[in-house]
Amino acid sequence: MELNTVIFDMDGLLIDSEPLWNEAANDTFSNYGIQLTATEYAKTTGLRTREFLQFWFTRFKIPEDHITEAEKRIINKVIELVKQKGRPLPGVSYIFDFFIERNFNIGLATSSPPDLINVIIDILAIRPYLQAIASANDLARGKPHPEVYLNCAQKLNALTVQCLCFEDSYNGMIAAKAARMKCIIVPSPADNNKPVWAAADLKINSLRDFNDALLKSL
Repeated sequence: MELNTVIFDMDGLLIDSEPLWNEAANDTFSNYGIQLTATEYAKTTGLRTREFLQFWFTRFKIPEDHITEAEKRIINKVIELVKQKGRPLPGVSYIFDFFIERNFNIGLATSSPPDLINVIIDILAIRPYLQAIASANDLARGKPHPEVYLNCAQKLNALTVQCLCFEDSYNGMIAAKAARMKCIIVPSPADNNKPVWAAADLKINSLRDFNDALLKSL
């Protein structure tokens, strides 16, 4: 079936916010004497903040009654950092123009909470081009579960097999594939050579690398 819908992840794909999430998490974890390595942090990239905290609080035996406060602190810190330092990643304007010119429906499916989504889409100046925004923040299950992608497709009145997704994380890639959507992975340079990306339909180094030939190959 012909593709007519594109759905983008947000953090780490459209904006350079993943290091800011890491900074905010480290700031919060320092209160508990925890310092995650880059490898440890990468394991939970793409999860919702609460799930991220539940994973690491369980691992480090921190009482769960601290999670709500820690979640608020991390999200507020990320919003602050994004306003100060958030920048579009290479190719954002290009990729939106590419799909607008081809009359694709365009959506956003992210694990981030609505307050942060609104800040970022205004920084990126993409609000007029989004026909649907789906957040996994308040869903029963976040990525790698496909629900946020299924919700976005429903809002766009699109069949999942008509959807093409762009992701940067393993959990996001699994969510998109579980939703029966095509998935293009755009990993960070540090993660570029990981073998797990073989599960994606296509891997590219930058949003600027996508073109008509690649679209037709899917």
